Amino acid sequence: MSLGRRRLACLALPALAAGCGASPDPVLYTLQMKPGPVLPSGPRVVRLRDIGLASYLDRREIVRSSADYKLGVMANDWWGEPLGSLLSRTIVLGLSQRLPNSSIYAEGGAITADPTAVLSVNIQRLDLDAAGSLELLAQAAVEFNRPKRSAAKSFRIIKPAPSPNVAGQVAATSDAVAELTDGLAGLLQP
Repeated sequence: MSLGRRRLACLALPALAAGCGASPDPVLYTLQMKPGPVLPSGPRVVRLRDIGLASYLDRREIVRSSADYKLGVMANDWWGEPLGSLLSRTIVLGLSQRLPNSSIYAEGGAITADPTAVLSVNIQRLDLDAAGSLELLAQAAVEFNRPKRSAAKSFRIIKPAPSPNVAGQVAATSDAVAELTDGLAGLLQP
């Protein structure tokens, strides 16, 4: 090999290695809250506790499926913010629209007030089932302070994905979270 070719190879090798190691920028996704029914009553002040999230969902990558004993995780399709925070923010927006006479705030935010009700939500599943539909499994509990009482409910919501790609899954997730929010607003009724 001539000296010129060796120099060219030495210069090209690092550039080639850098090109091979580069991965494409991730695509970031968020949820959109769909409008729901407006309810005339509700607690004056509601605090939404931080969302309890199944550990397998607590990652930046979107989990496509947990079927067949394995996780299907998308390497370059990420949530635009931590999923627990994203769900909290989206549910607060939805509850504020559905309960316009209530003040709704998230536990992790800057606002603190004496709540008349404390809402807790656990998400056990939020991914595609074997048929390709989005499945949301959740539990919710409300502690009312005035008068003192509690209420709880489990939710199983299945939404078909409008397309088989990640964008379709995210759209179905938005629909499922909106339906969950309808149920939470109902649970907050006196």
